[in-house]
Amino acid sequence: MGREDLDAELGVRLDALCSMLHAEPFTTAPIEAAGADFATLGHLGRLGLRCTAEVLGKGLLALPEFQPLQKYAERIALALGALGAGFTAANAESVLAQQESMQKSLLKAVRDANWNLRESEARFNEVVTSSTNGVLIVDLEGRLLQVNAAIGQILGRTPEELTGTPLLDLIEPSFTEMLREALTDLAAGATDRVRQSQRLRRDDGESARVTLTVSLLRGADDKPMHFVVVVEDGTELELLQSELQRQALHDPLTGLPNRQFFTTQLEIALRKADPEHGITVFHLDLDAFGMLRDTFGGRVVERYLQHVAGRLKALLAGEKVMIARFGGDEFGVLVENSATTPGIDTIMKSINEDLMSEPTFVDGHGLAASMSAGVVHRPAGGVEPLDVLRSAERSLRRAKKGRRGQWELFHAGQDAEERRDDALAVAMPAAWEDGEITVRYRPVVRLSSGEVTGVEAELHWDRPDSGALDHDRCAGLAEQTGLILPLGGWLLKVAGGQSAWWRQRGQFDLPLAVRLTAHQASDADLVSRVVAVLDEIGVPAEKLMISVPGGVLVLADAVDNLAVLTRVGVLTAIDDFGMGPLDFGLLASDVPVRAVRIARELVASRSLYVAALLPLLRERGVRIAVEGIDSAEQASWWRVAGADFATGDHFGKARTPGDFLQTLELR
Repeated sequence: MGREDLDAELGVRLDALCSMLHAEPFTTAPIEAAGADFATLGHLGRLGLRCTAEVLGKGLLALPEFQPLQKYAERIALALGALGAGFTAANAESVLAQQESMQKSLLKAVRDANWNLRESEARFNEVVTSSTNGVLIVDLEGRLLQVNAAIGQILGRTPEELTGTPLLDLIEPSFTEMLREALTDLAAGATDRVRQSQRLRRDDGESARVTLTVSLLRGADDKPMHFVVVVEDGTELELLQSELQRQALHDPLTGLPNRQFFTTQLEIALRKADPEHGITVFHLDLDAFGMLRDTFGGRVVERYLQHVAGRLKALLAGEKVMIARFGGDEFGVLVENSATTPGIDTIMKSINEDLMSEPTFVDGHGLAASMSAGVVHRPAGGVEPLDVLRSAERSLRRAKKGRRGQWELFHAGQDAEERRDDALAVAMPAAWEDGEITVRYRPVVRLSSGEVTGVEAELHWDRPDSGALDHDRCAGLAEQTGLILPLGGWLLKVAGGQSAWWRQRGQFDLPLAVRLTAHQASDADLVSRVVAVLDEIGVPAEKLMISVPGGVLVLADAVDNLAVLTRVGVLTAIDDFGMGPLDFGLLASDVPVRAVRIARELVASRSLYVAALLPLLRERGVRIAVEGIDSAEQASWWRVAGADFATGDHFGKARTPGDFLQTLELR
């Protein structure tokens, strides 16, 4: 209480005391109760009680209401005694109550401490007992005082057998000194905790790879009491790490090494190859894999790939070889050659004969497919593994061009040429953007009269740092990267616009011929592209001839495109006629073509076989054109053979629009 609150409280109690002194009959019992109540305020101690008695003794006697003194002196004296007695009794009872409460609190604290200790010990024992890690309590001399079951399982011994055993006796001899030094440092306070990879001696004589974590347990006086050793069994972790490493380096479907593992082993083999026989690398590809997958589904194909992997291992079991799966239907084979290693042709023949001799049945489906391969034989020791793999992959692509079940050997000169082609192909988009690629025009001539009957549009790449590339070269490079679709559309638009310009000015009004690549011919948007250009530039459909390679006529999309273009009114033709055994049979079917162009190679060699077919083609209403006429003698020969039209340098090279018109005027 503050001063004012205390004065008010004491004033009330003083008024009550004065009333008790005037009461009749006078009795001290209420005054003694007031003293007891006084103790409940908690303000008074021994000195306070004495001070209160002195103030009341003097003050009450001086108050006018207690005059004459002879009448009230006795009552005041008795009141002071009763007030002190009541206060003293109540204060003593409060102290006893506080002591009893404190005693109960102390007893509860001791009981709770004992309970918590037992609960903590129970939890500790439960953790130690159920832990999969070994837990050991070791005295300062290094003997085991207490162990759990887990360490017994790790070492193959019971906890009873281990209790009392020196810790260092469980360690492999070559590792004991390291642990002894660590325990000494820990006991001396040089470190707080020790963690070591260790080898424990099992009861069966084997070693257990473990990790030990050792801590020092101190007593209440902060003196060292025991070591606590936790043992983590690293065997399962080591097995898991080994399995993860195996999975990272092996194909999960076939169990064969993957490309990463194969590349690592190839690097080692290149360094250690026998100088006389060397190594051979095969990049194998399963032919018709896409057809099998689309027909039978993923599960069947996966089982067939497992079968192929097993057959490869069986066929090459007698050689020092690594077989890997690169992914999909591609496999790699690394052969470390010896004097008895079969030749490449023998190996490939055995693989294809084994896979193709009779079908393998998977879920009731009989499957058989040949394999093509790119082969690098005896690469130089200093070459990089990735370069070897790239060379094998390039050779595989060459082997699969239009063929199945074939293999192709890597040749350094051929590879260098392909690399140059790749560099040109990737540089084409920038050259097109910079205007290096243009459209040029050459005349189409009627052989019987020599008159110009049309114009053919061609791509021309005029490279500043080297020679120019003609249409066939440009189209072939663009075909590799897919650039041929936008570039071919641009060619059609530019040539069609030029044709319309000539027609509007009355300078030239003859059909425009444009050659397409295989990719363009089977493009799903080909018809819409052609129609859009015709509508935009105003060229009549019958003034445009579209020709496609003969090899694409086995593709339904290409045949459909030709049929639709024919219905639109566009003239259609087949290029490179005579290069395939099915060319004439295709023409005898419903393929809608108006003309064929004899392949340049056959024109130069003057193929009698193709010449014999020309009358049959003419009977079917098909016109014949020849390309690549370089001399009057060639022109005369093919005219006599029955060809209708021709192109070639003999009649005029591909030129810019202005030069092309000048050439026509000179003719």
